[in-house]
Amino acid sequence: MNKLALSLLCFILGITLIILGSRREDSVVGVSDVVGTSIANTWDGKSRQPRHIWYYVGGGALILTGVLMALRKPAP
Repeated sequence: MNKLALSLLCFILGITLIILGSRREDSVVGVSDVVGTSIANTWDGKSRQPRHIWYYVGGGALILTGVLMALRKPAP
């Protein structure tokens, strides 16, 4: 698989993860996840994140990886 196709695949998968995270955040499951995480963080003081936050982080990492792969010059 050439470099451009792989970087485009990473970019598209990253956008897909961000869209899925946004849809999860707006759903009933996402709202209950935020409320449950907030209650648990208040209860014991640990730092927890709702699952859609990890979708955003993964999507951003994949987009960044795809862009860096596309812009990287081949070794001479």
